[in-house]
Amino acid sequence: MSNEPILLRQALASFDALWSPRIVTRVNDYDVRIAKVEGEHIWHVHDTTDEFFLVVDGELHISLREADGERTVLLPQGAVFTVPRGTEHRPYAPSGAAILMFEPTGTPSVGDRHDEIPDHVDSTTGHALPG
Repeated sequence: MSNEPILLRQALASFDALWSPRIVTRVNDYDVRIAKVEGEHIWHVHDTTDEFFLVVDGELHISLREADGERTVLLPQGAVFTVPRGTEHRPYAPSGAAILMFEPTGTPSVGDRHDEIPDHVDSTTGHALPG
């Protein structure tokens, strides 16, 4: 990792793939990832770790399935939210967004348990496939 400042706008401009997080730096045993998102991701669960989101640009919705029912949180630009471990969730961005996530190194973006993965997504990493 670089010991120089990282410009998020520049890092986000370096790729176009949606739902395909890129690691911009590491903090101890955590990856700091950025992603461009639009439309819906899949319902998934991280059994052993929380998932932190910061909306860099646009607006992100996160649907959550909790013990007392389903709800959706709305995250405008500049908002942060942490999905607790073990909570089934589905991020989506109707109009597109740029997000930053903070997760233990190696955490797959489709979680430990998930809905069927679309053909255009790598089933191991959860990253969008080229083409």
